[in-house]
Formats: sequence, structure tokens, C-alpha cells
Amino acid sequence: MDVSGTISAILTQKGSAIFSIAPEATVFEAIEMMDNRNVGALLVTRGDELLGIVSERDYTRKVILRGKRSRETSVEEIMSRDVAVAAPNDAVENCLRLMTQKRIRHLPVSADGKLIGVISIGDLVKHIISAQTATIEHLENYIHGGYR
Repeated sequence: MDVSGTISAILTQKGSAIFSIAPEATVFEAIEMMDNRNVGALLVTRGDELLGIVSERDYTRKVILRGKRSRETSVEEIMSRDVAVAAPNDAVENCLRLMTQKRIRHLPVSADGKLIGVISIGDLVKHIISAQTATIEHLENYIHGGYR
């Protein structure tokens, strides 16, 4: 399967909005922000430093299942640390492989030590489907004599 393209192409199309939260914030505040922004994860930052990522999955596994209270638990207590990070020139295929192997759904993107965006597994799938659709249309035009 051809999964060509780079992460910068995806960020160019989707935008580079970064939604982040402080480690001291409560899990309730994080979930509320995810809901308001319609995202499944937030980067946990202090200034420009990436400390971790907190996701809906972290919430369900580390708060709900353990009987903690979201208004009393800090983001820092449940965030995922040791976050994998992509670069803008990374190949879509490599990021897809990384996300599948690590079982992660969100990947921060950094250039020269600065966060420039976040991609989700859904962004990668959308990109792949779009590329495959373009290839199919190109081949159909060729088969039907669209090119002479």
C-alpha cells in the first residue's frame, strides 16, 4: 500500500492548532477542554516544554476504573509520559507504523525543538484515503482515455 506524503502536508491541510493544559490542572478541566475543542487528547506543557499527553483513554483507565475523582485528580497524575514526537518531514507511513506499534492515537509534531502541531490516527487515515482516491481517479481517467 502506498502511504506517501509527509506530516507537514497533513498539518498544512488540517492546521496546526495545539491544545494544551498545565500539569496542575484537574482532570475535570482537561476533559471539559477536550469536549469544548472536540479533541481526544491534550498536550501537557509547562511553558514551551512538553511534559506529556492526556487523553480520553487515560481518563477512562486511570480515573474511572480506579475510582478517582476527576475534580480532585491532577492531569500530572494520569498523563502519559515519554511521548513519541514526529517531525514535519517524517513520512506518513513511518508515523502510522509508530502509532500502531505503540498503540497511541495522537502524535505531537515538533520542529527545531518547538511544538508545531498534533496529528491523530484519524488524520493519517484521512490522508491515506485521499491519496488512494486521487490515484484511483487518475487510473480511471487513464483507462477511459482521459489522457492522450
